[in-house]
Amino acid sequence: MVMHVQLVSPERTVYEADATLVVARTSDGEIGFQSGHVPFVGTLLPSVVRLVLDGGGEQRIAVHSGFVEIADDHLTLLCDIAELAENIDAPRARDALARAEAAMAADPGNVDATAALRRAKARLRAVGADA
Repeated sequence: MVMHVQLVSPERTVYEADATLVVARTSDGEIGFQSGHVPFVGTLLPSVVRLVLDGGGEQRIAVHSGFVEIADDHLTLLCDIAELAENIDAPRARDALARAEAAMAADPGNVDATAALRRAKARLRAVGADA
């Protein structure tokens, strides 16, 4: 059995597919969703959402904040910033990681650097690079 998945930004639907499994990291922990899952709404943490697509294959999406909602075999990811793995520039993400680490070394309490570090790590994990 499958569920319909939509990745939605404020401007448009970014991605749509049918999936047999979606794994997301929320404020409640890492959660796997399959067809028939009870209704759920949760806050997404900066991480990689993994979709096992109907018919095979996998889609990885770096999310930086947002919400996940599932009801009636329809899962919606509502994100201000989300990037499909194939659209991520890995060298640029590595550079962003290095800049964020340097900023945090200079000022460990730097909230912006902490957020930039999380975004860079999510991007690198989405493309399968170490982060």
